[in-house]
Amino acid sequence: MTEPRVVVLDYGSGNLHSATRALRAAGAEVVLTADADAALAADGLVVPGVGAFAACMAGLEAVGGPAVIRERLASERPVLGICVGHQVLFGHGVEHGLDAAGVGVLPGVVERLTSARLPHMGWNTVDAPDDSRLFAGLAGQRFYFVHSYGVRSGADLPGDATITWAEHDGDRFIAAVEHGTLSSTQFHPEKSGQAGAALLRNWIATLG
Repeated sequence: MTEPRVVVLDYGSGNLHSATRALRAAGAEVVLTADADAALAADGLVVPGVGAFAACMAGLEAVGGPAVIRERLASERPVLGICVGHQVLFGHGVEHGLDAAGVGVLPGVVERLTSARLPHMGWNTVDAPDDSRLFAGLAGQRFYFVHSYGVRSGADLPGDATITWAEHDGDRFIAAVEHGTLSSTQFHPEKSGQAGAALLRNWIATLG
């Protein structure tokens, strides 16, 4: 069987190569590129991200990333966002007093978590709905998080979105979203051992 072709969007983010390796190990043919045509044509597009929201948006805009993401979703082609690549899919990010516009394919605001212990760094469980495709077979598993910001309300998300939650030090935030052909995770599946590898295989299985 032919491996699905996945493009990891190369816009200068720091975890590009670890994401590329993990996706290859999970069964995809992976190309790391900033080429918009390749990103549009691929079976799946992965948008990774580490660092600050505004800086990641600037990098994305420099390679035409927001337009590619919107066009893929409009034509029902799969997109997976990871960490800040998950965050920038939302409408806005408020960081260090700066309100930066995101790609806006999901409504909501990325804001600083309220926990006294930040960053939220390390392994944590998630609360995934039974109908989640990403977390199929992964009940009770732990995933690796590194972040101080997140989306703390799902009130604005579409009613048919599948929302997975996590909690850090009493603060509840969105750990993953699945809506149509859009999937995103606040944690790093590529750093989450066997559970992360299984989640990537679940996503790749949707690309056929």
